[in-house]
Amino acid sequence: MKHVFPSFPPPKDVSMQDWSQWQWQMRQSPKSLEQVKKWIHLTKNEEDYFLENQLPFSFRVTPYYLNLIQAEDDPIRKIALPQKLEYITSEGSFFDPLGERKNSPVTRIIHRYPDRVLFLITDFCSVYCRYCTRKHFTGQEQVLPNSSEYEEALNYIKTHPGITEVILSGGDPLTLSNDQLDKVLNDLRSIEHIEIIRIGTRMPVVCPMRVDLSLVNIIKKYKPVYMMTHFNHPRELTQEASLALELLVDNGIPLFNQMVLLNGVNNHVAIIQALCRRLVYLRVKPYYLFQCDPSFGTQHLQTPIHEGEEIIQELWGNLSGLAMPIFSLDIPNGGGKTTLVPQFEVSRNEKGRTYKGWDGVVCEYKNPPQFLKQKPSDWTLYQEEWNQIKKGKT
Repeated sequence: MKHVFPSFPPPKDVSMQDWSQWQWQMRQSPKSLEQVKKWIHLTKNEEDYFLENQLPFSFRVTPYYLNLIQAEDDPIRKIALPQKLEYITSEGSFFDPLGERKNSPVTRIIHRYPDRVLFLITDFCSVYCRYCTRKHFTGQEQVLPNSSEYEEALNYIKTHPGITEVILSGGDPLTLSNDQLDKVLNDLRSIEHIEIIRIGTRMPVVCPMRVDLSLVNIIKKYKPVYMMTHFNHPRELTQEASLALELLVDNGIPLFNQMVLLNGVNNHVAIIQALCRRLVYLRVKPYYLFQCDPSFGTQHLQTPIHEGEEIIQELWGNLSGLAMPIFSLDIPNGGGKTTLVPQFEVSRNEKGRTYKGWDGVVCEYKNPPQFLKQKPSDWTLYQEEWNQIKKGKT
């Protein structure tokens, strides 16, 4: 298959039947030093981390994802395996970098933007990425909310008609069983004002065997459901991962990818373009390229902002718009997203603005005469709907 990296065969003492079952991958996920050493050779740095009395953040990784690591400087290794650098904190580090706790009106709901909420349906992940932005919540392995928390979250969504979109997150929603996921989707789709449901998941990356026809048929019942995947490096697009993505797309489930810019992992224009082109080939839209959030213990994985800007500048015009992600930074402490784009404007005045394109072409865009300005005749038909959205948090 074009643009796809081959997978590595499972260890000799593991049958392909076991290896291909996502439940087996969950059960066999190593969580301790001795368990990890059964699968992979650890560096001294990594062993030292595991020998500490208390880990700063939970550790878990699927055998499948661990099996992709091939060298000591492997980019996947830096994503999946902890190291002692995680103990380093800086003045700009946050336990809750996105200010989610202060935007949580009820347990399990984060309501930062008027028209949409995050529903933290589980705090369990199959892999605890070392750059996780939600270390204040994930890794406790409580899995599902209790019944009162679940009903409280649903009731909040029901009583706020300005909410039109729910994003299932956590943790990873696809670590739930099919029956559990079916119930959640059914409960949300029964709320009249919910138009869009999103599922944020890394399972197609770290455990692609989770995606099968039974899962796809559940998701299809509650359309429109958008799936947000999280590939960070081209080597994660294995044959198994690619087949999982194709199964989803072939069944009408739109796919978008959100990647994080990570020091020593993907902070090079050649890697970003390669990942984005391969995703588009597989019919996955590269959506966001995120600046790494300043969560505790991630300083060694963060990049300076100008590095991401330089990557986007070089991609601009040289990469199809289909393959271009939006470079975005989440303003710490709950300020929301800000988009970072190359600066093309040269000058401006009341008559228009002058721009210099990616290829050096300079030209002015002139504003139309003011006397031509008019409102659309039917704007009032949509004004009430817009008012409802804007007051969604009240």
